[in-house]
Amino acid sequence: MEMSERKKLILAAIIERYIKTGEPVGSKVLLDSLSVSVSSATVRNEMAELSEQGFIEQPHTSSGRIPTQKGYRYYVDELMCERSLDEDLRRRIDMMLGTHFGDPEKLLKEASLILADITDCAVVTTTPTSEGATIRKVELVPVSRRTAIVVLLTSSGILKDKVCRTDADITDDIVRVFYKMAAEKFIGKPLSSMADIMLQSLVVSLGEYALAMSPIVVALSDLAKDAMRADIVLGGEHNLFNNSEISSDVFGIMELLSKRDTLLNVLSTTNNGLNVYIGKENPCTPLANSSMIISTYNVSDSMGGVLGIIGPTRMDYARLVPSVKYLTKLVGEIISAERDE
Repeated sequence: MEMSERKKLILAAIIERYIKTGEPVGSKVLLDSLSVSVSSATVRNEMAELSEQGFIEQPHTSSGRIPTQKGYRYYVDELMCERSLDEDLRRRIDMMLGTHFGDPEKLLKEASLILADITDCAVVTTTPTSEGATIRKVELVPVSRRTAIVVLLTSSGILKDKVCRTDADITDDIVRVFYKMAAEKFIGKPLSSMADIMLQSLVVSLGEYALAMSPIVVALSDLAKDAMRADIVLGGEHNLFNNSEISSDVFGIMELLSKRDTLLNVLSTTNNGLNVYIGKENPCTPLANSSMIISTYNVSDSMGGVLGIIGPTRMDYARLVPSVKYLTKLVGEIISAERDE
Protein backbone atom coordinates (compact mmCIF):
# COMPACT_ATOMS: atom_id res chain seq x y z
CA MET A 1 0.00 0.00 0.00
CA GLU A 2 1.38 3.42 -1.02
CA MET A 3 1.92 5.77 1.93
CA SER A 4 0.66 9.35 1.55
CA GLU A 5 3.16 12.20 1.73
CA ARG A 6 1.55 13.45 4.93
CA LYS A 7 1.92 10.07 6.61
CA LYS A 8 5.55 9.96 5.50
CA LEU A 9 6.18 13.35 7.09
CA ILE A 10 4.49 12.30 10.31
CA LEU A 11 6.28 8.95 10.51
CA ALA A 12 9.68 10.56 9.83
CA ALA A 13 8.99 13.23 12.47
CA ILE A 14 8.02 10.61 15.07
CA ILE A 15 11.10 8.49 14.41
CA GLU A 16 13.53 11.40 14.37
CA ARG A 17 12.06 12.86 17.55
CA TYR A 18 12.18 9.49 19.31
CA ILE A 19 15.78 8.89 18.18
CA LYS A 20 16.73 12.27 19.63
CA THR A 21 14.89 12.08 22.97
CA GLY A 22 14.13 8.43 23.68
CA GLU A 23 10.66 9.53 24.80
CA PRO A 24 7.32 8.45 23.22
CA VAL A 25 6.05 11.14 20.85
CA GLY A 26 2.57 12.58 21.48
CA SER A 27 0.37 14.36 18.95
CA LYS A 28 0.89 17.80 20.56
CA VAL A 29 4.69 17.57 20.42
CA LEU A 30 4.48 16.19 16.91
CA LEU A 31 2.19 19.02 15.75
CA ASP A 32 4.75 21.60 16.90
CA SER A 33 7.57 19.91 14.98
CA LEU A 34 5.82 19.37 11.63
CA SER A 35 6.81 21.59 8.72
CA VAL A 36 3.25 21.58 7.33
CA SER A 37 0.09 23.08 8.77
CA VAL A 38 -2.40 20.39 9.83
CA SER A 39 -5.00 20.15 12.57
CA SER A 40 -4.44 18.17 15.75
CA ALA A 41 -7.36 15.91 14.82
CA THR A 42 -5.69 15.08 11.48
CA VAL A 43 -2.41 14.28 13.21
CA ARG A 44 -4.17 11.97 15.69
CA ASN A 45 -6.01 10.20 12.87
CA GLU A 46 -2.82 9.71 10.86
CA MET A 47 -1.01 8.40 13.94
CA ALA A 48 -3.85 5.97 14.60
CA GLU A 49 -3.61 4.66 11.03
CA LEU A 50 0.17 4.35 11.23
CA SER A 51 -0.35 2.32 14.41
CA GLU A 52 -2.87 0.05 12.70
CA GLN A 53 -0.42 -0.47 9.84
CA GLY A 54 2.33 -1.48 12.27
CA PHE A 55 4.76 1.42 11.75
CA ILE A 56 4.42 2.85 15.27
CA GLU A 57 3.11 1.57 18.58
CA GLN A 58 1.91 2.87 21.93
CA PRO A 59 4.01 1.41 24.77
CA HIS A 60 1.52 2.59 27.41
CA THR A 61 -2.16 3.57 27.20
CA SER A 62 -1.58 7.21 28.09
CA SER A 63 1.75 7.64 26.30
CA GLY A 64 2.71 8.78 22.84
CA ARG A 65 3.98 6.57 20.04
CA ILE A 66 7.36 4.99 19.32
CA PRO A 67 8.61 3.37 16.11
CA THR A 68 8.32 -0.35 15.52
CA GLN A 69 10.90 -2.40 13.64
CA LYS A 70 8.68 -2.02 10.56
CA GLY A 71 8.68 1.75 11.06
CA TYR A 72 12.46 1.93 11.31
CA ARG A 73 12.77 -0.24 8.20
CA TYR A 74 10.51 2.03 6.17
CA TYR A 75 12.33 5.10 7.49
CA VAL A 76 15.78 3.80 6.52
CA ASP A 77 14.64 2.59 3.10
CA GLU A 78 12.32 5.43 2.08
CA LEU A 79 12.42 8.50 4.32
CA MET A 80 15.88 9.02 5.76
CA CYS A 81 18.02 11.93 4.56
CA GLU A 82 21.67 11.07 5.21
CA ARG A 83 23.63 13.85 6.88
CA SER A 84 26.98 14.56 5.28
CA LEU A 85 30.10 13.94 7.33
CA ASP A 86 31.53 17.03 9.00
CA GLU A 87 34.56 18.24 7.01
CA ASP A 88 36.75 18.62 10.11
CA LEU A 89 35.89 15.07 11.17
CA ARG A 90 36.63 13.81 7.66
CA ARG A 91 40.09 15.43 7.72
CA ARG A 92 40.80 14.01 11.19
CA ILE A 93 39.86 10.51 10.04
CA ASP A 94 42.06 10.85 6.95
CA MET A 95 45.03 11.94 9.05
CA MET A 96 44.61 9.20 11.68
CA LEU A 97 44.20 6.35 9.21
CA GLY A 98 46.93 7.60 6.88
CA THR A 99 49.57 6.74 9.48
CA HIS A 100 48.70 3.04 9.27
CA PHE A 101 49.48 2.60 5.58
CA GLY A 102 51.01 -0.82 4.93
CA ASP A 103 49.46 -2.87 7.75
CA PRO A 104 45.78 -3.80 7.14
CA GLU A 105 45.21 -5.23 10.62
CA LYS A 106 46.53 -2.14 12.41
CA LEU A 107 44.59 0.01 9.95
CA LEU A 108 41.35 -1.85 10.70
CA LYS A 109 41.98 -1.66 14.45
CA GLU A 110 42.45 2.10 14.22
CA ALA A 111 39.37 2.42 11.97
CA SER A 112 37.38 0.43 14.56
CA LEU A 113 38.45 2.71 17.40
CA ILE A 114 37.64 5.83 15.37
CA LEU A 115 34.21 4.52 14.35
CA ALA A 116 33.44 3.44 17.93
CA ASP A 117 34.32 6.93 19.15
CA ILE A 118 32.14 8.80 16.65
CA THR A 119 29.14 6.42 16.77
CA ASP A 120 29.08 5.26 20.45
CA CYS A 121 28.50 1.73 19.12
CA ALA A 122 30.44 -1.51 19.10
CA VAL A 123 32.41 -1.96 15.90
CA VAL A 124 33.16 -5.20 14.08
CA THR A 125 35.40 -5.56 11.03
CA THR A 126 36.93 -8.43 9.10
CA THR A 127 40.40 -8.46 7.62
CA PRO A 128 40.80 -9.15 3.91
CA THR A 129 41.37 -12.82 3.19
CA SER A 130 44.54 -13.93 1.43
CA GLU A 131 43.06 -16.95 -0.31
CA GLY A 132 44.75 -17.10 -3.69
CA ALA A 133 47.39 -14.58 -2.57
CA THR A 134 51.11 -15.11 -3.00
CA ILE A 135 54.02 -14.59 -0.64
CA ARG A 136 55.54 -11.17 -1.26
CA LYS A 137 58.24 -11.12 1.39
CA VAL A 138 59.59 -13.09 4.35
CA GLU A 139 62.08 -11.99 6.98
CA LEU A 140 63.99 -13.56 9.83
CA VAL A 141 64.92 -11.17 12.64
CA PRO A 142 67.17 -12.75 15.34
CA VAL A 143 66.47 -11.33 18.81
CA SER A 144 68.65 -13.67 20.87
CA ARG A 145 70.94 -16.66 20.37
CA ARG A 146 68.07 -19.11 19.72
CA THR A 147 65.07 -16.84 19.26
CA ALA A 148 63.93 -14.94 16.18
CA ILE A 149 60.87 -13.23 14.79
CA VAL A 150 59.60 -14.68 11.53
CA VAL A 151 57.73 -12.18 9.33
CA LEU A 152 55.52 -12.90 6.32
CA LEU A 153 53.93 -10.35 3.95
CA THR A 154 51.34 -11.44 1.38
CA SER A 155 50.44 -9.92 -1.98
CA SER A 156 47.09 -8.96 -0.42
CA GLY A 157 48.87 -6.72 2.09
CA ILE A 158 48.45 -8.97 5.14
CA LEU A 159 51.44 -8.84 7.49
CA LYS A 160 51.96 -11.65 10.00
CA ASP A 161 54.76 -12.32 12.45
CA LYS A 162 55.59 -14.94 15.02
CA VAL A 163 58.27 -15.50 17.64
CA CYS A 164 60.21 -18.67 16.93
CA ARG A 165 62.57 -20.57 19.23
CA THR A 166 65.09 -22.99 17.73
CA ASP A 167 67.08 -25.93 19.10
CA ALA A 168 70.32 -24.61 17.64
CA ASP A 169 72.03 -21.23 17.49
CA ILE A 170 70.78 -18.84 14.81
CA THR A 171 74.11 -18.11 13.14
CA ASP A 172 74.87 -15.90 10.14
CA ASP A 173 74.91 -19.10 8.07
CA ILE A 174 71.38 -19.95 9.23
CA VAL A 175 70.15 -16.49 8.26
CA ARG A 176 71.87 -16.82 4.85
CA VAL A 177 70.28 -20.24 4.24
CA PHE A 178 66.90 -18.88 5.26
CA TYR A 179 66.94 -16.07 2.69
CA LYS A 180 68.28 -18.37 -0.03
CA MET A 181 65.49 -20.86 0.72
CA ALA A 182 62.90 -18.07 0.79
CA ALA A 183 63.97 -16.74 -2.60
CA GLU A 184 63.89 -20.20 -4.18
CA LYS A 185 60.86 -21.79 -2.48
CA PHE A 186 58.56 -19.11 -1.07
CA ILE A 187 58.69 -15.67 -2.72
CA GLY A 188 56.00 -15.35 -5.38
CA LYS A 189 54.48 -18.73 -4.51
CA PRO A 190 50.82 -19.14 -3.45
CA LEU A 191 50.24 -19.30 0.29
CA SER A 192 48.37 -22.55 -0.28
CA SER A 193 51.57 -24.14 -1.62
CA MET A 194 53.05 -24.25 1.87
CA ALA A 195 51.55 -27.66 2.55
CA ASP A 196 52.89 -29.68 5.47
CA ILE A 197 54.23 -32.51 3.27
CA MET A 198 56.18 -30.07 1.07
CA LEU A 199 57.61 -28.34 4.13
CA GLN A 200 58.68 -31.61 5.76
CA SER A 201 60.47 -32.60 2.58
CA LEU A 202 62.10 -29.15 2.44
CA VAL A 203 63.41 -29.44 6.00
CA VAL A 204 64.91 -32.86 5.27
CA SER A 205 66.73 -31.41 2.26
CA LEU A 206 68.47 -28.83 4.45
CA GLY A 207 70.86 -31.43 5.87
CA GLU A 208 73.07 -29.98 8.63
CA TYR A 209 70.79 -26.94 8.93
CA ALA A 210 67.60 -28.97 9.46
CA LEU A 211 67.68 -28.81 13.27
CA ALA A 212 67.84 -25.02 13.37
CA MET A 213 65.62 -24.42 10.34
CA SER A 214 62.77 -26.79 11.20
CA PRO A 215 61.02 -24.52 13.77
CA ILE A 216 61.48 -21.54 11.41
CA VAL A 217 59.86 -23.34 8.48
CA VAL A 218 57.01 -24.52 10.71
CA ALA A 219 56.48 -20.93 11.89
CA LEU A 220 56.29 -19.78 8.26
CA SER A 221 53.72 -22.48 7.54
CA ASP A 222 51.62 -21.35 10.51
CA LEU A 223 51.80 -17.74 9.37
CA ALA A 224 50.70 -18.70 5.84
CA LYS A 225 47.71 -20.63 7.16
CA ASP A 226 46.81 -17.74 9.45
CA ALA A 227 47.06 -15.23 6.59
CA MET A 228 44.63 -17.24 4.44
CA ARG A 229 41.86 -16.89 7.03
CA ALA A 230 39.83 -13.73 7.52
CA ASP A 231 40.01 -12.46 11.08
CA ILE A 232 37.75 -10.34 13.28
CA VAL A 233 38.83 -6.93 14.57
CA LEU A 234 36.64 -5.41 17.30
CA GLY A 235 36.41 -1.95 18.83
CA GLY A 236 34.22 -0.05 21.29
CA GLU A 237 32.55 -3.08 22.87
CA HIS A 238 32.24 -1.05 26.09
CA ASN A 239 29.81 1.28 24.28
CA LEU A 240 27.19 -1.47 24.45
CA PHE A 241 26.97 -1.00 28.22
CA ASN A 242 26.01 2.67 27.75
CA ASN A 243 22.80 1.88 25.83
CA SER A 244 19.89 1.21 28.18
CA GLU A 245 17.70 -0.10 25.31
CA ILE A 246 19.92 -3.19 24.93
CA SER A 247 21.16 -3.54 28.52
CA SER A 248 19.45 -6.92 28.94
CA ASP A 249 21.15 -8.23 25.78
CA VAL A 250 24.68 -6.96 26.39
CA PHE A 251 26.19 -10.17 27.73
CA GLY A 252 24.64 -12.21 24.92
CA ILE A 253 26.08 -9.78 22.37
CA MET A 254 29.48 -9.86 24.07
CA GLU A 255 29.44 -13.66 23.95
CA LEU A 256 28.59 -13.52 20.23
CA LEU A 257 31.49 -11.11 19.61
CA SER A 258 33.85 -13.54 21.35
CA LYS A 259 32.96 -16.39 18.98
CA ARG A 260 35.16 -15.71 15.97
CA ASP A 261 33.89 -18.45 13.66
CA THR A 262 30.22 -17.77 14.43
CA LEU A 263 30.70 -14.06 13.84
CA LEU A 264 32.57 -14.68 10.59
CA ASN A 265 29.70 -16.88 9.39
CA VAL A 266 27.18 -14.14 10.22
CA LEU A 267 29.21 -11.46 8.45
CA SER A 268 29.94 -13.66 5.42
CA THR A 269 26.24 -13.54 4.47
CA THR A 270 26.39 -9.75 4.09
CA ASN A 271 25.47 -8.51 0.62
CA ASN A 272 27.94 -6.32 -1.22
CA GLY A 273 27.57 -2.63 -0.36
CA LEU A 274 25.85 -1.13 2.68
CA ASN A 275 23.38 -3.19 4.71
CA VAL A 276 21.18 -2.15 7.63
CA TYR A 277 19.77 -4.98 9.77
CA ILE A 278 17.10 -3.92 12.26
CA GLY A 279 15.96 -5.94 15.27
CA LYS A 280 14.81 -9.42 14.38
CA GLU A 281 16.21 -9.06 10.85
CA ASN A 282 19.56 -9.85 12.47
CA PRO A 283 20.55 -13.51 12.11
CA CYS A 284 21.45 -14.04 15.79
CA THR A 285 19.07 -14.01 18.77
CA PRO A 286 21.29 -11.73 20.95
CA LEU A 287 20.86 -9.00 18.30
CA ALA A 288 17.03 -9.13 18.28
CA ASN A 289 16.80 -5.70 19.94
CA SER A 290 19.79 -4.21 18.14
CA SER A 291 20.62 -2.81 14.74
CA MET A 292 23.70 -3.48 12.63
CA ILE A 293 24.97 -1.16 9.92
CA ILE A 294 27.43 -3.24 7.90
CA SER A 295 29.30 -2.17 4.78
CA THR A 296 31.67 -4.15 2.59
CA TYR A 297 34.99 -2.71 1.47
CA ASN A 298 36.71 -3.57 -1.78
CA VAL A 299 40.41 -4.19 -2.27
CA SER A 300 41.62 -3.69 -5.84
CA ASP A 301 38.07 -4.10 -7.20
CA SER A 302 37.46 -7.36 -5.29
CA MET A 303 35.53 -7.97 -2.09
CA GLY A 304 37.93 -7.39 0.80
CA GLY A 305 35.97 -7.58 4.03
CA VAL A 306 33.31 -5.81 6.07
CA LEU A 307 33.19 -2.96 8.55
CA GLY A 308 30.17 -2.07 10.65
CA ILE A 309 28.57 -1.11 13.93
CA ILE A 310 26.22 -2.72 16.45
CA GLY A 311 23.94 -0.58 18.60
CA PRO A 312 20.32 -0.14 19.70
CA THR A 313 17.52 0.07 17.14
CA ARG A 314 17.07 3.66 18.37
CA MET A 315 20.27 4.78 16.67
CA ASP A 316 20.69 7.90 14.56
CA TYR A 317 20.75 6.14 11.18
CA ALA A 318 20.93 9.40 9.19
CA ARG A 319 24.18 10.34 10.96
CA LEU A 320 25.74 6.90 11.36
CA VAL A 321 25.24 5.49 7.86
CA PRO A 322 27.50 8.15 6.26
CA SER A 323 30.20 7.50 8.90
CA VAL A 324 30.22 3.77 8.17
CA LYS A 325 30.24 4.44 4.41
CA TYR A 326 33.18 6.83 4.62
CA LEU A 327 35.34 4.66 6.87
CA THR A 328 34.65 1.63 4.68
CA LYS A 329 35.57 3.48 1.49
CA LEU A 330 38.75 4.88 3.02
CA VAL A 331 39.88 1.52 4.41
CA GLY A 332 39.42 -0.11 1.00
CA GLU A 333 41.37 2.67 -0.74
CA ILE A 334 44.31 2.49 1.67
CA ILE A 335 44.59 -1.32 1.55
CA SER A 336 44.23 -1.26 -2.26
CA ALA A 337 46.99 1.33 -2.62
CA GLU A 338 49.35 -0.83 -0.56
CA ARG A 339 48.45 -4.00 -2.46
CA ASP A 340 48.89 -2.37 -5.88
CA GLU A 341 52.33 -0.93 -5.16
